[in-house]
Amino acid sequence: MTEQRHEDWDPRAASVQKDQIRAYDDMRERCPVAWSDYQQWTLFRHADVMAVLEDHDTFSNAVSAHLSVPNGMDPPEHTPYRKVIEPYFAPEPMARFEPVCREIARGLVSQLAKGEAVDVVDALSRPFALHIQCAFMGWPERLHEPLAEWVRKNHRATLARDRDAMAAVAREFDDYITDMLETRRQAGDQAPDDVTTSLMREQVNGKPMTDDELVSLMRNWTVGELATISASVSILLNYLARHPALMADLKAAPELLPEAIDEILRMDAPLISNRRVTTREVEIGGRTIPAGEKITLLWASANRDEAEFGNPDSYCPHQNANKNLLYGAGIHVCPGAPLARMELQVFMEEFLKQISAIDIAKDEQPERAMFPTGGFNHLPLIFHGGQTPGTF
Repeated sequence: MTEQRHEDWDPRAASVQKDQIRAYDDMRERCPVAWSDYQQWTLFRHADVMAVLEDHDTFSNAVSAHLSVPNGMDPPEHTPYRKVIEPYFAPEPMARFEPVCREIARGLVSQLAKGEAVDVVDALSRPFALHIQCAFMGWPERLHEPLAEWVRKNHRATLARDRDAMAAVAREFDDYITDMLETRRQAGDQAPDDVTTSLMREQVNGKPMTDDELVSLMRNWTVGELATISASVSILLNYLARHPALMADLKAAPELLPEAIDEILRMDAPLISNRRVTTREVEIGGRTIPAGEKITLLWASANRDEAEFGNPDSYCPHQNANKNLLYGAGIHVCPGAPLARMELQVFMEEFLKQISAIDIAKDEQPERAMFPTGGFNHLPLIFHGGQTPGTF
């Protein structure tokens, strides 16, 4: 017998959206397994989220009515697609792509205006995410502006919860990919030797992927990359602006960047949540959840759980690394984590080479992103150029 439904919280309330992270901290204490009409069941605690990640039989990834390759699939369907994808993020392709990524990062940082307020989102985080994703996939530079406008339209539609607009935006993006697939087919042996062409030649269960599968796969890669890398850059620079001693340490010892990046993004999540659906009735945190219910795994809360991390705002990279769910866990751990880590490390290395200090703009207020996005919509910071002596 299931319990009577009542709203434990409203994830879309202005008080929650004003400061998602603090609102989730409060909910983790007050109601760690919460029901809402918007998210259905939301899990706030690290242990509960881990229990879901480790039981993919009970908590299915097949949450969408639309094809989602491979993150909307369960084993055994999920396994062959995952096997195709993982080699694209192996050490060798990451090493080949690193110089391209570094050139993009260096160019964007070098163009920053110094000594005046700059919106990090417009000047750095969104352009970096867009340019590196197009470069990684082998997409032409002429797509930069259309995709940048697509990101803005997608953001507006999501905020407005306009399902018709969201569907139209999704179709527009799919059209971009379909056009690229057709262009490569027409080119035949002359098609560019890049990730997109390579994916078209892959086989799953002995057959080439269909266009629907290719479009879904590339959409998931690209939409996820554009959102999370952009959010990550804004979060990292905001944190360093507020912790100048850490910035000085990282300039002096850039080898500390990988663990620093993961720890800062543990405290302030670039990806707020993922979803699952129950395949049977299950009890979590004293709540009975029927089969067929949607579960929201709130990374932005689980990664700040005091039971695992103590003070969630304490910067302790060594202590927290093994429990950090920045890239998930279990069979659905993010396959693109090596790419994301390399991109963010390269960006921060190039940033710290060129920027000596960051000031918080006094006359402009930052604007936080709203669920389901992390990071910032607007982040005014003041950058100062020049390399501090003895660094890099």
